[in-house]
Amino acid sequence: MVDTEAYTIEDPDGNTETVDIPAGLVDTLAEQGEDSTTVVTDIVVQSLAQHAHSMVHHSEGEPPADLVEINEAVEDLFEDRFGMSLQDAMGHSH
Repeated sequence: MVDTEAYTIEDPDGNTETVDIPAGLVDTLAEQGEDSTTVVTDIVVQSLAQHAHSMVHHSEGEPPADLVEINEAVEDLFEDRFGMSLQDAMGHSH
């Protein structure tokens, strides 16, 4: 059995959740000298941005205005963090 490493996420209200990740996985995704917590948080931002994008641009019907605003905000955060737009990272315009 592979050993695991625990990462804990805390929300603004102080609630926490811990997730176990196979040991070494985060290191394989890291660039040289990059902290493991940076790798994990990059993946969290990327995943949330992709999910929000999908709900707004790839679901049937018109999305609620608040979801559109949330998507725009997370796309801005994605671009600030990674230096490219989410659309460029995903290889399409919407």
